[in-house]
Amino acid sequence: MSATKTYAAQAADSGLAPHNIERRELRDDDVAIEIDYCGVCHTDIHYVENDWGGTIYPVVPGHEIVGHVTAVGKNVKNFKVGDNVGVGCMVDSCRECAACEDGLEQFCLNGMTPTYNGEDRHDGSVTYGGYSERVVVSDRFVVKVPDGLDKAAAAPLLCAGITTYSPLRHYGVKKGDKVGVIGMGGLGHMGVKFAKAMGAEVTIFTRSESKVAEAKKQGADKVIISTDEKQMQDAAGYFDFLLDTVPVKHDLNPYINCLKYDGTHIVVGLLESVEPPLEMGQLVLKRRVVAGSLIGGMPETQEVLDFCAEHDITCDIEMLDIQNINDAYERMKKGDVKYRFVIDMQSLKNAD
Repeated sequence: MSATKTYAAQAADSGLAPHNIERRELRDDDVAIEIDYCGVCHTDIHYVENDWGGTIYPVVPGHEIVGHVTAVGKNVKNFKVGDNVGVGCMVDSCRECAACEDGLEQFCLNGMTPTYNGEDRHDGSVTYGGYSERVVVSDRFVVKVPDGLDKAAAAPLLCAGITTYSPLRHYGVKKGDKVGVIGMGGLGHMGVKFAKAMGAEVTIFTRSESKVAEAKKQGADKVIISTDEKQMQDAAGYFDFLLDTVPVKHDLNPYINCLKYDGTHIVVGLLESVEPPLEMGQLVLKRRVVAGSLIGGMPETQEVLDFCAEHDITCDIEMLDIQNINDAYERMKKGDVKYRFVIDMQSLKNAD
């Protein structure tokens, strides 16, 4: 066992503070990783504050992990000491079901094991995430960070990146397609970059006129103010795909009206019920589809990192010392970050 410094929450209202845990010894297929950077996802806040119920305290968040290999188990062939690697939203699955065999471990029919707040399938211990000095993970759930890809900016690719890349890839976005991205936060700005790199014409939907210049800076070809009824009406029947990154309840109907026949509205941000209800005539009469997507499997997670290296894509980040994590959470709740916080884990290692 290895004593490890972390930041953890002890209760829903405690905030995050220093906490020590024990990391396991290497199993035969394990990779030991010294964590250099960890992205901060809004999901971390939900678990820390028990917004979804079921948080196991103490909870150590963090599922956008980038670091370097310090040791490998005896059966590990694809990684060696010194490799730059990443760990995303899951650290295990049953590895035997149809989904796992298809490389879609996130849809494991027996339930994937999340990077934190999950139960280790071998010893029943609670999984702890990347707000820590180090982590030990099965090699199947580790990816290589390509040379030339900035390590800090690569961290959010392991959640925000794969969450937006996977559905665009799955539904076959290609050159000439018209893609609308709804919302321009951590997920939305990555969706713009990916769709552009795939050759699509990209439009950002935003509620705020003040974000038009920023949307263009991110690479959007066009911007639609979603609160402007005329702009929305003018866009009717225009898009092949809509990538919906908004994490709170919102009316999908005006957006669905912007799809062509056979168009697809892909939801990646909303886990709650839809309000108001969907107007099904808009789907039936145009053979439109409303779809959902969850991160990506391990082959696709490696693919997104390689794609980003090839196309010089990174996430826009703000670096953070872990001692300021609680302030960062408050800023995230206000939308005051462009577009993703990343913790410099040296700040934890240097702490007394």
